[in-house]
Amino acid sequence: MTEFAAPLPILARYAVMVDVGYIYAAAGELLFASSSRRDFRVDAVPLIQVVTKHADEIIRGELLRVYWYDAARDRVPTIDQRVIAQMPWVKLRLGNLNARGQQKGVDAQIRADMEALARHRAITDAVLIAGDEDMVPAVEAAQAFGVRVHLWGIEPPYGTNQAERLVWESDTVDVLDASFLRPYFTKNLVPDQSRSDTGSFPALGSAPAVPSPSQLFGERHSRSQGMPATQPMSRTGAHAAMPPGGWSPSTTGPMPRLGPDRIRVEEAGEHVAQKWILTRGRDNIRDLLPGPILPPVIDKELLVDAEKELGLSLRPFQEAREWLRDAFWERVHREFGIGTGKSRG
Repeated sequence: MTEFAAPLPILARYAVMVDVGYIYAAAGELLFASSSRRDFRVDAVPLIQVVTKHADEIIRGELLRVYWYDAARDRVPTIDQRVIAQMPWVKLRLGNLNARGQQKGVDAQIRADMEALARHRAITDAVLIAGDEDMVPAVEAAQAFGVRVHLWGIEPPYGTNQAERLVWESDTVDVLDASFLRPYFTKNLVPDQSRSDTGSFPALGSAPAVPSPSQLFGERHSRSQGMPATQPMSRTGAHAAMPPGGWSPSTTGPMPRLGPDRIRVEEAGEHVAQKWILTRGRDNIRDLLPGPILPPVIDKELLVDAEKELGLSLRPFQEAREWLRDAFWERVHREFGIGTGKSRG
């Protein structure tokens, strides 16, 4: 009699597909009773890392990649989204954020990716973090090609935040609770009206909040008590230090030179720091600690990277360069869990 060897176990290969609008809004409701992104801050990079680790513990297979579905005005990525796009094994997918703050095209992207991966047998399993019933056809199509769909949701503070039929159709269901999410969400003590609502969404099932013109076009109030009152903004996002009553031809002296916007400079500093952490590794970044003095070569590199990010020169503005360094160190210190310092006295 011919003997047949037992078949080898099939190694799972999976993708993690995250509807950012759902996870942010649902986590905001759970942790802060608010789904408005202006009310909290999300540390997305470690959140993606812990979600990936949790998926590996459950599925025990090979990760294809993480798909991060978000939205941006005219599909132009924000600084935070650009940092995410540079992460290894992460694919940023952007829908459009329209003038009313509604995301468009995200559900369709999730469906298209899930069906394509299943059809080409690129995965055996899919982890889906979503709540919309529009995902049901994608789940059914993936299952028809033999893919197992694992639905993850966010613990609801009350009731449910996922469509019942989506839960029914999924192969397994898991819930991410408050203790899992809390380390990556920080409440803003004062709602930050200056931040864009890109990537933030209203309470589940309700109409999206309409962003203000300042949120859409980047005009932001300074977080510093010492900054002058309202200042005109240049086309590059720079501010002019204006005398009381504003500048006019009758004002003594030349028109003040335009200076950069502090919020934009600080965001650029954080972005450069995050990029360095991702590309150079924690050991190399640790060599810079405790700061706040950077080696001249690295300080120049920080300045050049930030100027590319901002599209303007910071070299004539000493205070702006200090804002840049402070924001850089704030992000590095937060990464390593130590206190922050200042680049100036």
